[in-house]
Amino acid sequence: MAQDLDLIFAALADPTRRAILTMLLEDDMAVTDVADPFEMSLAAVSKHLAILTRAGLIAQEKRGRVKWCKLEPDAMRAASVWMKGFGQIEEIDLDALERFLAAELPEG
Repeated sequence: MAQDLDLIFAALADPTRRAILTMLLEDDMAVTDVADPFEMSLAAVSKHLAILTRAGLIAQEKRGRVKWCKLEPDAMRAASVWMKGFGQIEEIDLDALERFLAAELPEG
């Protein structure tokens, strides 16, 4: 589980990869179409796609002579569950804490 989270968060750390995931929210895309909006080589985009694939965030398949990418939405579930765990902790109201301490502690 921890290794999966490491791969997912490492993949999400890059803005190009996040942009690719956003593009794939719309529909499956051919690798060449994924590469189109980026000012980098097809080989560089392919490296980004390989990282996303290794993290399980996308799947790639060959259809005829064209390689297609599709989003794997369930892959983010582990990361989402992990992040939601932090939502269980209420934020501390530091002003209220300071008032409480001022009222409870004798001035020294």
